[in-house]
Amino acid sequence: MSKTWIGRRQAIGKIGFAGVALLAGSGCGDGTTTGPEESTGTTSGTTSSNLACVLTPALTEGPFYFDAGQIRRDITEGRPGKPLLLALEVVNASSCSPIRDAVVDIWHCDAVGLYSGYGSEGTTGERFLRGIQVTDGSGRAEFETLYPGFYRGRTVHVHFKIHLDERTAVTSQLFFPESVNDAVLATTPYDASGTRGTRNSTDSIFTSATVVDVAADGGGYAASLVIGVSA
Repeated sequence: MSKTWIGRRQAIGKIGFAGVALLAGSGCGDGTTTGPEESTGTTSGTTSSNLACVLTPALTEGPFYFDAGQIRRDITEGRPGKPLLLALEVVNASSCSPIRDAVVDIWHCDAVGLYSGYGSEGTTGERFLRGIQVTDGSGRAEFETLYPGFYRGRTVHVHFKIHLDERTAVTSQLFFPESVNDAVLATTPYDASGTRGTRNSTDSIFTSATVVDVAADGGGYAASLVIGVSA
């Protein structure tokens, strides 16, 4: 068992989730793809709230993932941008029952399209907009983050992994309604990135299956999505 594995388990235990194991390293495992928009299939069924049970499609991890080991709700680290409260609910795709103690790992670029932790981005040693939360009894994990910006060749998106025990259940990406993208990207500091060339409709990875629900929330936004996985 690697030192990274042990350290991550101990860290989770310290915040009250003892025994939840997190896959170390790249996190690639069951449900992870290396190409765009590869669906893992669907399973029919509904809950009492008429929620359709489907497997969330797996999408490419992208080039900017690393195990940041940051268990925290607020991942903004003072970066400028529109506040975004992001809530993900992890459920069993075959029954729609919530999954407690799933480890949710997210990362995304800042308002001007930069990812933390990379020399090529000028952000070596930084960890902004990366974080981990563990789902509660309702399968819910929340992050205080920023509305993502964009960079050449991609539409607005957030990367995520869902870890269950000793495996990665899914690696995928979240997308946003174009009407909200247009409104946010017209404001400062997002507008410093210039004209956006790639939209949802022209992004080679985009899928409507993972477009989040978004609502205005004070001076920012609140977004949510149900993530169905094989438990």
